[in-house]
Amino acid sequence: MNAASLSGLDPRDIDDVLRHAARFEHDLRGARVLVTGATGWFGTWLLDALVALNRAKSLDLRIVAVSRRPDTFAQRYPELHAAEEIEWVAADVRDPGLDIDGPITHVIHAATEASARLNAEEPDRMFDTIVGGTRNLLQVAARHRDVKILLISSGAVYGVQPPELESLCEDYSGAPDVLDAGNAYAEGKRAAEQLAAIWHATRGLHITIARCFAFVGPHMPFDAHFAIGNFIRDALEGDEIHIKGDGKPLRSYLYMSDL
Repeated sequence: MNAASLSGLDPRDIDDVLRHAARFEHDLRGARVLVTGATGWFGTWLLDALVALNRAKSLDLRIVAVSRRPDTFAQRYPELHAAEEIEWVAADVRDPGLDIDGPITHVIHAATEASARLNAEEPDRMFDTIVGGTRNLLQVAARHRDVKILLISSGAVYGVQPPELESLCEDYSGAPDVLDAGNAYAEGKRAAEQLAAIWHATRGLHITIARCFAFVGPHMPFDAHFAIGNFIRDALEGDEIHIKGDGKPLRSYLYMSDL
């Protein structure tokens, strides 16, 4: 198929995404999709994939991209920023006055400060961004009839994985230590999921939760807390690769086009 990428992805990655997305074509035809966290690592992939899907299948798909810094994104990915399918909204999801003009059929809520430094230095801000942002987005979504919502959560909601467990099932009841301020991100995601459950039960919102774990692929930041990104950066720069664990843990990574 060799679909074009507007953010510099290998065309084979976009082709892979389009194969996965084939079953959603009917649901997305004529849709108007609200994407928060649109300029982050996940968000860039989402925008690129949705634009490619729209152009490959002529879906008449529109995208409303919410970001605090769309101008910065424009400098990094000018072609994707300028895509005619995308309407940009410069806003913070924590803003209680957040509103979107016109109909919305789908919401992908991916706005989170993926920052270990913020989690350590300003855990209250981390928690508020996740929980307050989710509450605001649910309020926005509730104004639109029959909207479908995808909440991007995290495997962090399960807490530290016991060493005797090789894998976790979705009904695993483990959780982070609520008395540890360093778990602001994890507890924020748990609280966001609880909000989603409440709004589903009391307002009938159609909400799907994706508990995302470990990923690797293009657009991944090499200067953040993602271990594999740091390994790749150090290898590319010829630096010593630092492993902080004892070498025993195993982690399986999902490639971004599969996400």
